[in-house]
Amino acid sequence: MGVGRVRHHHTRFTPPFPLQDTQAYTIASDRMIVTAFRGTEPAQIKDWLSDATTPPWPGPVQTGYVHYGFAQALESVFPAVEKRIAEFRDNDQRVFLTGHSLGGALAMLAGARLHLEEPRLRADGIYTFGQPRTCDRLLAKLPPEPAFHHVDALRYIAADGKMHEQVPLLGSLPDRAKGLTADVLGPATDAVRDHSILRYIAALEKNLT
Repeated sequence: MGVGRVRHHHTRFTPPFPLQDTQAYTIASDRMIVTAFRGTEPAQIKDWLSDATTPPWPGPVQTGYVHYGFAQALESVFPAVEKRIAEFRDNDQRVFLTGHSLGGALAMLAGARLHLEEPRLRADGIYTFGQPRTCDRLLAKLPPEPAFHHVDALRYIAADGKMHEQVPLLGSLPDRAKGLTADVLGPATDAVRDHSILRYIAALEKNLT
């Protein structure tokens, strides 16, 4: 697939907003359009999600509720993303959204907004990695089946890199114990290391072979 067009979307924030910026790239060929949203550090996401002062925020077209911070982060770049997808879609290309961590949350919300606000640009697929909880169940099931297939399947990657279709009987306790002692110089930092998109790619490649 030759990518003929690329656009960078970038918005900066000022304190006390908990992000420095929001970034995304939209690329297009004659067959597909892909918008990828950039992630952020897992510690920042964890602190943000645990902030009890963050109120639920009405979702697109008053449908469901979303995390206020995620909604605002997306709003800062969504008009430019939507405009660029519309501009690039000149050959009935398929549209895909993706992202890791924060980027996964933004990709999911962008997909919901396109479905509700601009159906002609509705995404054909949304793929996220390490996505935090973003919204309520009502919004999470958009677009509805059968027009859009929700995988709705758990894939658990254990400490040894093997992928399982369910969490082991003892849960993730053995993996947590391994993670706590994996790095003598940096105890309990396994969550940060494991959250890297490179770890997801390596695990997927290992389980595909």
